[in-house]
Amino acid sequence: MSQSDAPILDAIVRIDRLPASGRSVKVATDAQKRAELAQILKVDAVEAFDANLTVTPLRGGIRALGHLSARVVQSSVVSFEPVYQDIEEAIDRVFLPQDTEKVATPGSEVFVDLEDDDFPDHIDGPEVDLSALLIETIGLAIDPYPRRPGESVESLGLNVDGEASGPFAALTKLKKSTDIDQ
Repeated sequence: MSQSDAPILDAIVRIDRLPASGRSVKVATDAQKRAELAQILKVDAVEAFDANLTVTPLRGGIRALGHLSARVVQSSVVSFEPVYQDIEEAIDRVFLPQDTEKVATPGSEVFVDLEDDDFPDHIDGPEVDLSALLIETIGLAIDPYPRRPGESVESLGLNVDGEASGPFAALTKLKKSTDIDQ
């Protein structure tokens, strides 16, 4: 997070003040916020970041439904040249209060349905900070091994054959020529 306790993105929703019809949450960032995001995401730059969410009440919690658009700049894993990635991600997440009646005790069994796509996030208190959801969404959408189009290790002209090169390869050849097979 940033140096202060303030969230990076202004996306806090109070559940107790949410109208029954829901409300729209638009998150736009300035250059300073995008620089903080780039630092958190460990990319060279975040050139654009915009999110539009519709937050509606659901079973004592909320449902956040919307879209995130971003443009990030990373270094290529091959040539270290800048690579631009446009990100367009749909968001559909449910946040529910934790059921205090069915709290698992130590040693008890807990059933978790891993096939369920809508596994809810648990919330504590009357407000939900959606900035973590937005940062998680963009973080998961970023290419972990960015490359420029047509770029490969072979395009750099490096020797990728089984034949080693360099000073240690010369020593290995010298050692093989002086070994006596018995």
